[in-house]
Amino acid sequence: METQVAKRSFLALLGLGLFTARKDVPNHTEAFRKRRAINWLTLGLTYSAMYMGRYNLSFANKALSQAFGWDKTQIGAIITAGLSIYGFSAIFNGPIADKIGGRKAMLIGAIGTVVFNLLFGIGAYLGFLGKGAYLLAYFASVWALNSYFQSFSALALIKVNAGWFHINERGVFSAIFGSMIQSGRALIFVLGGILVAILPWQWVFFVPSLIVAIMAACTFKVVQNNPEDCHLPALDVQDASSGDTAPVTVGYVLSKVLRNPVTLTIAFAEFCTGFVRHGFEQWFPRYMIEAQHLSLESSVFQKGALSVVMAGILGAFFAGTISDWVFKGRRTPVACLGYLVQIFCLLVVCKAPSINWVIAAFIVNSFAISIVHSMLSGTASMDFGGKRAAATAAGIFDGMQYLGGSVVGIGMGWLLDKMGWVIWGPSMIGFSVLGAVLMLFIWNARPKTSSVH
Repeated sequence: METQVAKRSFLALLGLGLFTARKDVPNHTEAFRKRRAINWLTLGLTYSAMYMGRYNLSFANKALSQAFGWDKTQIGAIITAGLSIYGFSAIFNGPIADKIGGRKAMLIGAIGTVVFNLLFGIGAYLGFLGKGAYLLAYFASVWALNSYFQSFSALALIKVNAGWFHINERGVFSAIFGSMIQSGRALIFVLGGILVAILPWQWVFFVPSLIVAIMAACTFKVVQNNPEDCHLPALDVQDASSGDTAPVTVGYVLSKVLRNPVTLTIAFAEFCTGFVRHGFEQWFPRYMIEAQHLSLESSVFQKGALSVVMAGILGAFFAGTISDWVFKGRRTPVACLGYLVQIFCLLVVCKAPSINWVIAAFIVNSFAISIVHSMLSGTASMDFGGKRAAATAAGIFDGMQYLGGSVVGIGMGWLLDKMGWVIWGPSMIGFSVLGAVLMLFIWNARPKTSSVH
């Protein structure tokens, strides 16, 4: 008997949702737990696959320059086109996802990702456009459209989760989803370098398209928006929308988010997150090639890249667990810790005493970025937007993050062309400092419910 209790407690700590070991979360039925597990597993793997169709560009960065003679500023223009469109789209698509539901939003995003990753790869065969402005405009436009549809994915994920998870479960469950997302990065980090080394660069876009198409079919077959859609009892998640009976209109969801000073503060912090996250993720493969003289297919790079992804998984689990169990559902203290760790890691990169130190800093920085991202975009959006406005909050948070990231496209490319890799690390530190300061202002923030319990 004691062994069985210990096993259940361990599984609950991992956040697998099979058992409930805490008094402050609902005691779900076995049918509810099983159906929810199928739902989030399918949805999470679909989002993970879509990440492959988003981060593949960083592995084609150098190959595109070699194929078409483009400098870093021109490659940066493609990155900026994608990240800026993603940012604006996430903000405007949030209310749409709240209105149509997460299941439809994920399907829309997945289908668009398949189409525009294919079209980006097809660009390799459009030699009649030349190698100048017309071809660059084609790639930038296609990547921007891919990013538009990619923006639905996070909104859909969070919208569906908000209806299935009680507020005191969300930190750990967001960690699970964070780890599943990182698995998409792991796959492209491992495959990306190999694909561009042994095949023409366009295959780094064709392969993710196939995988996303398979997962879109699974989502269509399996995922449902709410427990009620599966003929299960409704769940009172006790977040910022609990007790609200107003119709879910665009005006309702926007007012729910934009009139709250906490959500606005998080949005500005996410702009800072975006600069650091994308400044790191979009450029580090090329940094390793040019500054550290490592090939992407080398064992050192492969092991380092895989460690970066594993650190992201651990960061999500660490953040989710301590936010639920130590800070009792408060997300901002954990995010503040993540920003502080980022500052330390970026200082190490600035000094770059050796390649081993750089790789270690990259790994820990990925851990820290994952802490912040899972807490703010992944979890705080559900808490403060509430079940009814979760996608809108996620859109604003994630949108601001990608708008911050858009600066590191053409802006970072220009800096690197002019000053070299010595400017890369220092350019990101100030944004981590600002993010940490903003978290201090809302240290004790928790959502207020409208219902009486």
